[in-house]
Amino acid sequence: MTDTPVVLHDAGEGDEPLCNTSANASFGEIVEARLSRRGTLLGGLTAALGAMFVRPAPAAAQGATQGAAQAGSEPMLGFTAVPTSAADRIAVPQGYTARVLTPWGTPITGSLPQFSTRNSGADQAMQIGQHHDGMHFFPIEGRDPYQGSSTDGLLVMNHEYVEPRFLHGARYAGQKLSGSAVVVTDGKRDDDEVAKEINAHGVSVVRIARQADGTWAVQRDQRNRRITGQTPMEIAGPVRGSALVRTKYSPDGTRTRGTLNNCAHGVTPWNTYLTCEENWAGYFRNGATSGDRPALPREQARYGVSTRRGRYGWELAASAADEFVRFDATPSGADATADYRNEPNTFGWVVEVDPFDPESVPVKRTHLGRFAHEGVVFGPAREGRPVVAYSGDDAMFEYIYKFVSARPYSAATANGSLLDEGTLYVAKFNDDGSGEWLALAPGQNGLTEADGFGTLAEILVNTRAAADKVGATKMDRPEWGAVDPRTGEVYFTLTNNTRRAENQVDRANPRAKSQFGHIIRWREANDDHAATRFSWDIFVFAGPERDSRDKAGRALTADSIFACPDGLWFDAAGRLWIQTDIGEREQNKGDLEVFGNNQMLAADPTTGEIRRFLTGPFGQEITGVVTTPDRRTMFINVQHPGATTSADDFAAGKPVSLWPDGEGVPRSATVVITKDDGGIIGT
Repeated sequence: MTDTPVVLHDAGEGDEPLCNTSANASFGEIVEARLSRRGTLLGGLTAALGAMFVRPAPAAAQGATQGAAQAGSEPMLGFTAVPTSAADRIAVPQGYTARVLTPWGTPITGSLPQFSTRNSGADQAMQIGQHHDGMHFFPIEGRDPYQGSSTDGLLVMNHEYVEPRFLHGARYAGQKLSGSAVVVTDGKRDDDEVAKEINAHGVSVVRIARQADGTWAVQRDQRNRRITGQTPMEIAGPVRGSALVRTKYSPDGTRTRGTLNNCAHGVTPWNTYLTCEENWAGYFRNGATSGDRPALPREQARYGVSTRRGRYGWELAASAADEFVRFDATPSGADATADYRNEPNTFGWVVEVDPFDPESVPVKRTHLGRFAHEGVVFGPAREGRPVVAYSGDDAMFEYIYKFVSARPYSAATANGSLLDEGTLYVAKFNDDGSGEWLALAPGQNGLTEADGFGTLAEILVNTRAAADKVGATKMDRPEWGAVDPRTGEVYFTLTNNTRRAENQVDRANPRAKSQFGHIIRWREANDDHAATRFSWDIFVFAGPERDSRDKAGRALTADSIFACPDGLWFDAAGRLWIQTDIGEREQNKGDLEVFGNNQMLAADPTTGEIRRFLTGPFGQEITGVVTTPDRRTMFINVQHPGATTSADDFAAGKPVSLWPDGEGVPRSATVVITKDDGGIIGT
């Protein structure tokens, strides 16, 4: 028997292969056309921004802006910027303290097994998962996030993916392995290794409380819970019961197992947690062929399901147990209920979790669409008005979506069923600064039975193909969104797009093969988030000082330069927090050296000023951000420290990062940030 390290997945931009081959206009082309119309092509980037971005705040926001930024008691950026860093540590401004909480492997439930890289798959199901991502703090009373306890609550966080060489640690010691490699023996994988990887995905629900000395600690609580890649789930909404989601596990198409690649998140107006399945397609393989060619159905081909092996080769588990075989979607029986050909169709959704009920079954809310969900953000919930939720598809040339509920919101009765009826829209950005939401519904915008869009279930399982058909605008990796609590404007990060062609840029937008990304924002018509029209501009072009501009046309400075915006969040005062994800293969190469390690910044949306608040250790990304209701404690996540470790360094036992323990293996972890004087974060 021979142990052979095999790289089963080569992560690309957005961790997904380029799948959009439609002829729809790209956002770069729209920007170029808009700037051309304004006669700015010879004026350079500053003139373009000056003409394009300056506009008055909505009338409803002007008072709030003046109160918060001018006459109010709270400065928006009341801290000294930290410099860029390439050190293996967390840096925060003077007067702040950062402490580690809930690193991967922290025991939270069951028999509470202590962390070790020798832990079993069953142990991992009782511990905090790997690669922390989106996160929210729920006050223990379960009330509004701006009310309730600021010293006791449930911290709920996503775990996006795993790095087997660190996850298995002692088992893999001495092997020459890249970050995505696993050990395959005679074509098979060890069952327990596969189980551990599956259980390190998903969501953690853990009670935490502030101690007398000001530190935070995990509490034993019956609500502590791990939701993993094996947890039973309900399928709700228009896709429930569809032939497209019937499997051997659920012949009636009402259930599935697990949630995977949980990236960002959302919090519903009724105070439940939404976890979003991002780059799930690579976990599956489908070896079906027609002649000598792959024969993937569109609901798999358009999303990048592999024709060779799954991301970690879970389908190769030695026992061929049902929970592992399901990752092979190759048809093998007479119909879909005899095999797992439809298993990939049960992923790519937004999943609702009630953190206060440990017995509740997570629900996949299919009317929010199926794609590489980065996260989901809600417009303000108003009595008697529809619920509105926005989501980005995090891949190159993909789209931005909006869901509008059919039934109105009522605080007394609202629950997840509001997300099961309504209309899913996709965004089209016009070259004059206007935009429109195109409905993805049978019989609308060219979606017909003849093209395979005769039912709402067919449209939603094939959300990307439907968006192609209606003519949506291809964007540069839409990731996190955020809604300004003062103005109602919606912000989205567009992380980068290294495939943008030369003919999509000009001197006013000089970003062929864009590495740096930007942040777009829009205002819905009449400040109604359910409207089908909007106006848009760009809040900031990220990049080095020579190749960046804020909303006022000013170059970013040493205190504010950043690249590849990813995480995005508004606090209650209207302060915009921006997190970065300079991908592992780009980090510290060429122009990107100037940015150092990934970081978090704060921005004043009114003035456009941006200031760096935090830098992280090496080989990581900063992700997930939330505060307690009093805004005196902030939680952020550090994901995949040490990910830039080479195969040679791993074999030699020398990961580039040993954060946070200083020994052993690097571990993703939550970081608690407080102001030394007990004040509000950011002031």
